[in-house]
Amino acid sequence: MENNLTNQYYLESAPILKSIAHLSIPMMIGMSVGTIYNIINAFFIGLMHNTEMLTAVTLGLPIFTILMAFGNMFGVGGGTFVTRLVAKKEIEKAKHIAGYIFYSSIIASTCIAIIALFIINPLVKILGADTSTIAYTKSYSLTMFFGGFATVLNFALQQIVRAEGASKESMYGMIISTILNFIFDPLFILLLNMNVVGAALAMILANLGSSIYYIYYLEIKSEHLKGFIHCFKISFQDKMEIYKIGVSELLMTVFLIITTLLLNNFSIAYGDNVVAGFGIALRIVQVPEFLSMGLYLGIIPLIAYNFSNRNFERLKNGIRQSALCIAVLSIIFIGVVYIFTMPIIQLFSNDSSVISIGTYIMTAMFISALFNGFTGLFTGIFQASGQGIPTTIMSVTQGILYIPVIIVLHNLFGLHGVIWSMTVTEIITCVIGGIFYIHFNSKIKDLKVKEAF
Repeated sequence: MENNLTNQYYLESAPILKSIAHLSIPMMIGMSVGTIYNIINAFFIGLMHNTEMLTAVTLGLPIFTILMAFGNMFGVGGGTFVTRLVAKKEIEKAKHIAGYIFYSSIIASTCIAIIALFIINPLVKILGADTSTIAYTKSYSLTMFFGGFATVLNFALQQIVRAEGASKESMYGMIISTILNFIFDPLFILLLNMNVVGAALAMILANLGSSIYYIYYLEIKSEHLKGFIHCFKISFQDKMEIYKIGVSELLMTVFLIITTLLLNNFSIAYGDNVVAGFGIALRIVQVPEFLSMGLYLGIIPLIAYNFSNRNFERLKNGIRQSALCIAVLSIIFIGVVYIFTMPIIQLFSNDSSVISIGTYIMTAMFISALFNGFTGLFTGIFQASGQGIPTTIMSVTQGILYIPVIIVLHNLFGLHGVIWSMTVTEIITCVIGGIFYIHFNSKIKDLKVKEAF
């Protein structure tokens, strides 16, 4: 009980930096550990010295992203709603929202798996697979889809656990998942010689393990949501409250998938070594990006709680301090990793052409990662405060912009344009987010004036 009360204390009245540390550090640790997921897969596949397998795992990344997108659609939309309900002391309603998220995640992932079975052949071609990689890509993708319920449920429940400020418990789930993945990867990939299927199966079982932990926490230890699994009926209006934020999260991830597909299809023309270089660089750059993500995801309950309670001074102070933390962390980590770029890439491939292009790609990706942190913070603010329109616009802008940006830059600069296209898009999106935040800040000032009277 003491821990549960402490969680609410950090949302409600603790000094801001202590609140940010309590809510975000576990998330940052968990998210950073979580990036090891794909890095572990790439590492063990890389030990087989088969570029086609490594390329197939890279091409299959959008499958994981699709499943994560649906999990986050339910989890982010439902989680921010649960936080606002807890702030208003509407506990029973919060339980029903959590239960609805649980069952909807299972139903949605089952439907996705059935659909995938019928469209897998054209899908792997869209992913960018050619004659040398299509078999591996198809095997990896099908396995990921049929075990997708564990991935969707894991990401959805993770957000619900965080919704009441239980950031440590959320971190524990991510660590459990990563440890299981590290155990199963060498078992399935190397010992049982299941190659890419083993990589996918390891990820599925890892997600299942963390899902079971989250269910245990919510049912047994949660202060507000015990018994959620028996509650699932909610009104149409409540569903709309979930989806007006959740769908924007789905759209953002869908456009991220489009970005990845475009990147795959443009880069595949320059050879498997370029695709592999992108895959390695993206995995490494995920670490600073996920550090920033852990920070701004961690403070979403803080923003949602204080926005709902109309504690605007605490809200603005939390946002300001979080932005400063993101800037400092990103610059330090990116600087350190940049110095050791080449030896890090050599952990994944001994191909000189992959090492060379991967080093160049990482330079562009690091710049993109810096702006990505602030873009995520802006989006998190809008999600937490239930601002459906700016959240949706931010979600679709990056994907829509990326299409003309990569086409134009590719036509003008060839491979160099492809490599820098994501960076250019990220900078523009961040500027748009800043403009929306200025408007949001003005809205907060107006609300303060009205409540003063």
